[in-house]
Amino acid sequence: MENDQNKSAPDTLFKPIKVIDIELSQPLKNIDCMYGYEFIQALVRFHGTPIGSVKIPVADGYCSTSLLNKNIVIKHHQAIVRHLLYDGLMMPSQPGDLHISRLFDIPHAAYNGCLPLVTVAVCTRNRTADLARCLDSLNHLSYPSLDILVVDNAPNDTATEQLVRTKYQGVRYIHEPRPGLNWARNRAITEARGEIIAYTDDDVVVDPGWVRAVAEVFAEDSEVAALVGLVVPYELETDAQILFEQHGSFGRGFERKWYHINRESGKKVASIYGHTGRFGTGANMAYRRKLFDHIGFFDPALDVGTVTNGGGDLEMFFRVLKEGYMLVYEPRAIVRHCHRRDSAQLRAQIATWGTGFQAYLVRSALAYPDERFALIRLGLQKICYGCIRSLLFLLIRKIYNTQNVFQTELQSMVTHHTLFDLFRYRKARRTAAEIENVFGPVNQIRIPETTGQQPAVPYKSNAIAVRTIDLSRPLHALTDITDYNHVRIFVTRGGNLLGMTDIANYHKSVGPARLRDALIDSLGYKLLETSNTPGLYPVQSAAQAALVRFYSLSEDQTMAARIKLSPDIPVSVVVRTYGQSNSLRDCLRCLVAQESSRHVDITVVNNSPALSPATSVIAEFPDVVLVNKFRNGRVYACNKDFMVGKGDIIIVIDDTVTMPADWLEKLVAPFARSDVMIVAGNVLPQELETTAQILFEKHFGQRRGFEPIERDGDWFKSFQRCAVPVWDLGSMTNVAFRAAIFNHPQIGLTDEMLSTDIPVSCGGDPYLFYRVLKTGYTLIYEPSAFVWYKYHRDVRSLCRWIYHYSKEYVVYHLTTLICDRDLRTLPELLIKIPKTHFRRFIQRLYGKNKYPLTFFILEAIGNVAGPFALLRSVRYGKCKGKELL
Repeated sequence: MENDQNKSAPDTLFKPIKVIDIELSQPLKNIDCMYGYEFIQALVRFHGTPIGSVKIPVADGYCSTSLLNKNIVIKHHQAIVRHLLYDGLMMPSQPGDLHISRLFDIPHAAYNGCLPLVTVAVCTRNRTADLARCLDSLNHLSYPSLDILVVDNAPNDTATEQLVRTKYQGVRYIHEPRPGLNWARNRAITEARGEIIAYTDDDVVVDPGWVRAVAEVFAEDSEVAALVGLVVPYELETDAQILFEQHGSFGRGFERKWYHINRESGKKVASIYGHTGRFGTGANMAYRRKLFDHIGFFDPALDVGTVTNGGGDLEMFFRVLKEGYMLVYEPRAIVRHCHRRDSAQLRAQIATWGTGFQAYLVRSALAYPDERFALIRLGLQKICYGCIRSLLFLLIRKIYNTQNVFQTELQSMVTHHTLFDLFRYRKARRTAAEIENVFGPVNQIRIPETTGQQPAVPYKSNAIAVRTIDLSRPLHALTDITDYNHVRIFVTRGGNLLGMTDIANYHKSVGPARLRDALIDSLGYKLLETSNTPGLYPVQSAAQAALVRFYSLSEDQTMAARIKLSPDIPVSVVVRTYGQSNSLRDCLRCLVAQESSRHVDITVVNNSPALSPATSVIAEFPDVVLVNKFRNGRVYACNKDFMVGKGDIIIVIDDTVTMPADWLEKLVAPFARSDVMIVAGNVLPQELETTAQILFEKHFGQRRGFEPIERDGDWFKSFQRCAVPVWDLGSMTNVAFRAAIFNHPQIGLTDEMLSTDIPVSCGGDPYLFYRVLKTGYTLIYEPSAFVWYKYHRDVRSLCRWIYHYSKEYVVYHLTTLICDRDLRTLPELLIKIPKTHFRRFIQRLYGKNKYPLTFFILEAIGNVAGPFALLRSVRYGKCKGKELL
């Protein structure tokens, strides 16, 4: 019995965790000689870039390669692909370069631009053993332009000076007599030679690529003013170290993050970014030196060495954002922190957390009066969260004496968030002033008394920039968007439209690194090219890490890339114009520049001949035919051209569109299949400069996504209890028809009863799609055949469009109900439309719906007007009128 107890005792003893690095660009090996360790905690890296971590159990001191592979793949396969895609976007990619089968053949691309001189500042006090370990790691930095200085903060002896001067000849020693960590940081600013200042602590070991990762971010993006990096544990050998890593870790993830504020939103910075601890820690942070000339130096009343015991880094992070600058979290900038080895040291550290955070809040509230209420709310939230968290752990965690640690945290939360503690910062300010009187200021240290006033808003504050980037060309910074709050970027490669991404740039330029991050976040696997076989695609590496297998769920091969229409088939292009000469001229220039060997005739149908601007424009294009229509209505114009068009394929567009040179061939390519009767293309915004254009794109828009869509008769019949959503398949702004359908007895021309010069406006678009699908033919949406459409610039025109569209929507359903006896439209008319209006009304009542009230009213009026407009049209005897009556 006694022997059994002795055997089981070791199982209850503490076992440390071995901290290692795993580099995936090298073959994985078995890990042995791990006796005494319970787990391995590995920082997983790919070409030096951290992509995650894994915690793997150790059995008999051994961990196999297969177990490593399995854990890494299951947890980090997406991060691996993200890293490879980032490498692929570092250089221009031609079609085939990012094929999924060649994914692991993408070479690792390194930044090859000019790098700045970087000053590394190590602030220390009476810890020569820790400092020696830190400086040893700094000697292994792989960076050419380096300036290292040690700031010895009010030391008790000369041990630090002797260590630096005797053992580290390339390191500058600075004696700073003013006690306090922020005094030392400020002295580093005045002594720095580099344009970038990177701060670290004496209790860390820096990664060899740390400074290079920091410098590359600043060099590649001029908007970055501050940076924080990844902090991982140096060792996990004691219970206190493991406890700290589990519940107070400095790690902030493995994805780069960009932080800056939208000054025009009216939201308080403290309500969004008040918890500045989420960004990182002062043990791994860097700044442009010139930043301190604008926002001031570190506040010497904060952080270690004062009664506040912390908060200096938190306050500076907040100040950077509040003053309108950009802060970046860069996980490639890695340092390893030596956590406190025993519980007493850990409890002493935790006891300072409450005072530091509280002092940061008080200082920020004094400096920025407009943020005070948000900061008070933040402090109360911190108290509630911290107390509840500590109480829960006190109740459920009773291992490794952790209850003492959480009791200390709870006491810190209660005692350091009281009314009396609010005066701690003011006491520290008085002490800092006394120190300055004795030793003098650190050169021209400045802590500005800000008022929280915001600078003037640029004149395009509500506009959205629209840009296009081609991945077959190098990615450059977007520097012409500083007048805009947001930018919408459409992405192409080899002429194929891959998708789009939105970036909230808040009147700042967007550097290549941020652009690559946004592309990968938004498009992901769409950036990869796959084979023509649909389904799931396994991805394998060629190295020993080739056991890494995962799946891509994307198929970005377009219909146009797979099939081609015979060049002998002629095409007619119909351009509807309404007296906009400049838009018409741009449209025709794009049409005559199309790269096509087939015969293409272009006809302009002028719906406003009285204004006669089209005549002078057409004279510039001798091969273009002009047809004047004195009867308004685009349906009449389309029908006329459908009847006189000479081509087997007839394309209909508006005069407000432009298109790339390969648009026509991509749009007509699906007609190689005999069952295809309609091909609708993508419609992208040409600009988003006005409020009306932004609202149209946000709530309506005409694009239907970036994936091909195919619909046929079977799809049409699959809707049993709801209306067929043909309006989601495209619009007359960019669509092609097989001319034969207009002579088909069950299809015919567009219903003229739904034209614009009578009570019903433009209801023929969806109804023509409806009849084609009902007959059993196929309609294809081809996103790669895109045009740029100039939306309504003024709100008045947009409101008119909303009213007509809402009316058309009801008319279309009534027409299918009466003419085609399609009862599936009844739920749409009687349930869905009223339900939608009621839901929006309730949401507006409670302030949960930001849909403009004017639009809501116009839609409701248009829906109500639909039946009456249809009745009046029937009385005009148009098209189906007799049948309706």
